[in-house]
Amino acid sequence: MIVDCFTHTWESDDQLGRCVPTRRSDSLEASQGDVSSYGAGPTRHWAAAEPVDVTIVLGFTSKYLGADIPNDQVAAYASQHPDRVIGFAGIDPSNPKEAIAELHRAHNELGMSGVAVAPAAQDFHPSNSLAMLVYAAVAEHNLPILFHTGVYVASATKLEYGRPVLLDEVARELPDLNIVIAHMGYPWISETIVLLAKHDNVYAEISGLLHQPWQAYQALLCAYQYGVMDKLLFGSGFPSAAASYCIEALYSINHFVHGTNLPTIPREQLRGIVEREALSPLGIADRLTQPQLQPASAIIEDEPDEM
Repeated sequence: MIVDCFTHTWESDDQLGRCVPTRRSDSLEASQGDVSSYGAGPTRHWAAAEPVDVTIVLGFTSKYLGADIPNDQVAAYASQHPDRVIGFAGIDPSNPKEAIAELHRAHNELGMSGVAVAPAAQDFHPSNSLAMLVYAAVAEHNLPILFHTGVYVASATKLEYGRPVLLDEVARELPDLNIVIAHMGYPWISETIVLLAKHDNVYAEISGLLHQPWQAYQALLCAYQYGVMDKLLFGSGFPSAAASYCIEALYSINHFVHGTNLPTIPREQLRGIVEREALSPLGIADRLTQPQLQPASAIIEDEPDEM
């Protein structure tokens, strides 16, 4: 089974508020599989999902940046494809009372299966006491929480709140809360790898990295040498890239070091990321109408192992 653990979809760029990047290289993104120029609506999202079996779609809201991808919108899309799409509620912990109320509504009324937060884009310290109340409520619902630690592209985001090491206290205090760190915590990848090794309840997804192949190689090699490859989850980052592009890029990661003395990452380890059944570790396998799907045809499935 292939599970894409990080995608967004929105109807209009106006929903992004001040999250729009301050710098953008259209030629670079076009060469790296960017599909955002074709739109980020549900129709395009669905078309770009192949060969993924299950896709997680994240809601997002930030009062600080004036952004809102409503949970109702995400839930409506997920309800159209209950065996293939899982919605995570976008929650803004900067107002804990409102956040907890929206969490209850998203889970109990909309049937959403997880929570997504972004401290750097929502202007809150990820382990402050009020935010911890929100996480405790998430844990009570037995939902996983994804931390988008790397929302750094907009000038107004606060990088000091994005560092993965700040999640150490969260993982210690709430050991039953399954935590996913987006983009391996880029640019603080080393901090994320240490957290993966330290805490059983911490995972990371790899979307965004594959736009930067050399950095992706270094990050994955470090994870392999640290023994935490089993804690890495596949993510495309749609609409920044299509899943098929990311899978091909991941399987090709060792090409950069062919003919050198640099180490390669075993292909079975890369395949493990692509084909990992991520829903069970996150505790949400039962959220699908059909919990056991037939695997999609993996890209470059029959290519021989790296030498």
